[in-house]
Amino acid sequence: MNHSDPASPHPLRKPLLIAEFSALAILLASMGWFSSQTSDGQTISAAWLLVPALASLGVFLSFIGLMYLRWVAAADSANRFKHKLIFSLLAVTLIGVWIYGVANTWFSLTDA
Repeated sequence: MNHSDPASPHPLRKPLLIAEFSALAILLASMGWFSSQTSDGQTISAAWLLVPALASLGVFLSFIGLMYLRWVAAADSANRFKHKLIFSLLAVTLIGVWIYGVANTWFSLTDA
């Protein structure tokens, strides 16, 4: 059994993974902090919601970047346009879902 060495990973893979998991850690920590702050009935300033919003954006963007490396950058040149088109539609959809979620959260806080 002869195994060839796998191709070396893209140079952006490691920074994107670090960014994704760092943003995820910030997101989880901020959610825990919010939970501990509101457990005794205190209210949190709406400006503090920027922390998890930006952290979740970081998770989404790094996930999209890793997805690009996996699907588009690794595709052969014959199928690259098709992969770019599908990737673009998926990336726009993910960012749209993020914008929709953040906007709904913000509007629910300002209407209350």
